[in-house]
Amino acid sequence: MSDYVLRTNQLSKEYGGHNALDHVDLSIRRGSIYGFIGQNGAGKSTLMRIVTGLAFPTSGSIELFGKSGAQEIMGARSRIGTTIESPALFPFMTAYENMEVQRLQKGIRDKEAIEETLAMVGLQETGRKLAGDFSLGMKQRLDLAIALLGQPEFLILDEPTNGLDPMSVVELRGLLKRLNRESGITILISSHILSELHLLATHYGIIHQGKLLEQLTLKELSGKCRQYLHIKVDDSGRAAEVMRRELEGAEFKVMPDGIIRLFNPVEHPGKISSMLAASGLEIEQFTPTGEHLESYFVQRIAGCGA
Repeated sequence: MSDYVLRTNQLSKEYGGHNALDHVDLSIRRGSIYGFIGQNGAGKSTLMRIVTGLAFPTSGSIELFGKSGAQEIMGARSRIGTTIESPALFPFMTAYENMEVQRLQKGIRDKEAIEETLAMVGLQETGRKLAGDFSLGMKQRLDLAIALLGQPEFLILDEPTNGLDPMSVVELRGLLKRLNRESGITILISSHILSELHLLATHYGIIHQGKLLEQLTLKELSGKCRQYLHIKVDDSGRAAEVMRRELEGAEFKVMPDGIIRLFNPVEHPGKISSMLAASGLEIEQFTPTGEHLESYFVQRIAGCGA
């Protein structure tokens, strides 16, 4: 059994002289939640469409579940659930009836799977309400239910949080974590809500103008998104002198607005605040915090001249 559910090799896609994907080497380990990050038009949806057979590469290749032959890949795609191009919902059908259509199309014999899957996404109580009367968030949930029908091993989700209210986003995060943890489903997910991806994903890929800039684990990202103490005092210059004198190996930055970011040491914030206060400084703000995925992403693509 391959350790990877997906690997691409120099994958490229050209549209009218424009490289939507430019020699992308991407790999997704089995059992991971892979957060795919990029601006609109960066190539996220194009790659997802190629993986699911909705588009074809100009050059390069893909490997699914360790299979690379054309016929093998076609078979492997039956193990994928996706919301890239949402199925056309029948507006004059209920959620259950829409699911029944999808069950028959997929050749799934177990009718009980419909109720079970609707319950997973919180649509078990919609009864006779027609899909045409659903809110955008409810339609998103129904799309996800259809993707989950048949118990896929690999879930590919393109902006699944669009239209969801904050509570629904939290519920979706919990559901995806549970599916990953309890059912072992590998997930590839793109989202513009990077703070949400930071709470969900175990691995990340950053794509920009068709090029995959970087792949990293959550641990590696945490190392790059450094933790620091956010400090505001009445005299930042004097505070800087105190920290240089009193803190061994002090590493900090005084921001233009006078805020001090102390990166090292950060292990004992109480002792540091007491030290500053004992030096006669008035502490206005003192908060352990850290850089976020958004700031790292912006810095990363800024280095490409974006």
